[in-house]
Amino acid sequence: MRKRSLCVLDCPDACSIEVEVEDGRLIDIDGDSRNPLTNGYICGKVRSKIKDHLYGEDRLRRPLIRRGAKGAANFEPIGWDEALSTIAERFNAIRDEHGGEAILPLSYGGSNGLLSQDNTDARYFRRLGASRLARTVCAAPTTRAAGGLYGWMPGVGFPDYAGADAIVVWGANPSVSGIHLMPALQEAKKKGAWIAVVDPRRTRVARMADLHLAVRPGTDLPVALSIIRWMFESGAADRDFLARHASEVAELEARAAAWSFDDAGEVAGVDPAAIAELAARYAAAEPAVVRCGWGLERNRNGGSAVAAVLALPAVAGKFGVRAGGYTMSNSKAWTLDATTAAAADEISTRVVNMNKTGETLLAGEPPVMGLFVYNCNPLTTLPCQDKVRRGLMRENLFTVVFDQVMTDTARYADVVLPATTFLERTELARSYGAYTLQRSEAVIDPVGESRSNHEVFAALCDHAGLARPDDPSSADDIIDTILRHEKRGDEMTASLAEQGIAFPAFGTTPVQFVDVFPRTDDGKIHLVPPELDAEAGDRGGLYHYEPDPAPAPYPLALISPAHKLTVSSTFGQLRRRLVPVEVHPADAAIRGIEEGVEVRVFNELGEVRCVATINRSLRPGVACIPKGTWDHNTLSGNTANVLVPDTLTDIAGGACFNDARVQIAPTERARPTAMFSIARTFGIARIFAIACARVRRCCSTAPPEPG
Repeated sequence: MRKRSLCVLDCPDACSIEVEVEDGRLIDIDGDSRNPLTNGYICGKVRSKIKDHLYGEDRLRRPLIRRGAKGAANFEPIGWDEALSTIAERFNAIRDEHGGEAILPLSYGGSNGLLSQDNTDARYFRRLGASRLARTVCAAPTTRAAGGLYGWMPGVGFPDYAGADAIVVWGANPSVSGIHLMPALQEAKKKGAWIAVVDPRRTRVARMADLHLAVRPGTDLPVALSIIRWMFESGAADRDFLARHASEVAELEARAAAWSFDDAGEVAGVDPAAIAELAARYAAAEPAVVRCGWGLERNRNGGSAVAAVLALPAVAGKFGVRAGGYTMSNSKAWTLDATTAAAADEISTRVVNMNKTGETLLAGEPPVMGLFVYNCNPLTTLPCQDKVRRGLMRENLFTVVFDQVMTDTARYADVVLPATTFLERTELARSYGAYTLQRSEAVIDPVGESRSNHEVFAALCDHAGLARPDDPSSADDIIDTILRHEKRGDEMTASLAEQGIAFPAFGTTPVQFVDVFPRTDDGKIHLVPPELDAEAGDRGGLYHYEPDPAPAPYPLALISPAHKLTVSSTFGQLRRRLVPVEVHPADAAIRGIEEGVEVRVFNELGEVRCVATINRSLRPGVACIPKGTWDHNTLSGNTANVLVPDTLTDIAGGACFNDARVQIAPTERARPTAMFSIARTFGIARIFAIACARVRRCCSTAPPEPG
């Protein structure tokens, strides 16, 4: 039997999908054409991994309770009623003894479904008086910058990129994440479009581009400001457009004046002539569009860097034509608010920045005594991994993990609850790339005793004595409540019921400054938004560049971009091979590192032991361990996040993953074996070396090193 559904994993595209089901079990999965952007094509991650994710050995099938030491993953099954009663009683006791703020809910984007977060869960935690979470691990600086400059104006639709004369892809890699932009880029290229990519790596998109600007991590800001300065000084700035539609023009011009192409090139480690070419080609093209991603926000200058890149189309006057302008996140095209279904007042309790989770668990005031983790895997995804692990190891911390599989974090839980996947529950989801709102029903039977998020948190309210008779708790009631608050709620409800999908009033390919406009209070572009400038005041204000903090012993910038096999950390349990650290040949030669040898990647925060692979696609001075790596993917049981500081971005308190500065050195076991040399001769060195390293890890008598 064929059934329709949708993917709600953390990706811009929100694919509509079709599945084949037999006796309540998934047989096959493919795309369908309801979402015009994805149009029947889905990524290889979901297509190849979802069945193993659903039915694999790591899938959680029953509630579990800890019976051994924390971190040992020694659990025994219990019933749902016992699990919910245990959680409700412990959290009520924590509230009564320590206050509600001693309870911390920890969640992020493991599901982008509106039924999976901010409805019955918000109800439960608000009524407990729990601490509030600032979800800042990703997209916080970009969201704040896009809101400050444009009021979250909807962006250029991906299909329109095919008609652009010039395209700048800055800090994004759509060949791995948000793949449905790729066909439009390829079509634009065939038509003669000029494409530039700004990224420390030579990605697949960079290889097809006319210009690749391989900037040092953290230096996007001066490069963007140098382009703005040149446009103002050369006459390429559209001053008429700016006079009509923008404010703080003179202030932006003054702040960019410090950065010439030469200065920016020196700081970013790129040829100033290449920056000049990007500026000239972009300014001359009509139409021209900028795809701004999330990579450039992941450092101390992240918010200012995003703001500077988003200012480019305003200064150049690229709006008002199809395929002209920019695209960031389009989630704000919808004003949907899942918390309308919480049926609970907003609480005024402390706010915990999730990038400080480790510090908060170890030294928060009041101390966190109860932790509830859902829709995320913090031990794998948050900065300062060692702090997070030590916090989870506290015997006086009662931890609940609600997930689909036994994650690295779940191993440290006191109670583990099995969650449904998006195929096993009703869901409502908006895209942040495509302009779609979709609803789907469960298409397969829940695996084991897994339950949906909204169902479990509603049940917790019951067990905790916090439920009220008029609480919306069923999937239908929650969806009806969310849509009832929308101007076009009835229209969207009808479209969702008939087709499973709805679209904004302006369609799926809006023209900026024709169909959509800035949503700021005065309708203007704010090039130096006062609220952002004030927020960045301690660091010199918006657009102030803070130099690289790297101390001399740690000269390499470690980045952790998205990987082609995982969605953040989702599907990481299925990636069983060791994950290598990637280094440029020049950096490897200096350190005596050969392909496949075992190395230490370290700084003052910790170390990762893994194998090395030589990658000419990196710029010199940059190393790479992808995000979403689990502890079983390294020799030491640590990942790149053990090397990442918990410092924050200039605005919005974002994570500074790309501010990790490290040294890499061969270990005492790094010398390639004779067999490895033979394998290298036949071109299979990397595969052989990784296999050998994995055998060494498995056969070692020493336990994996702690964080």
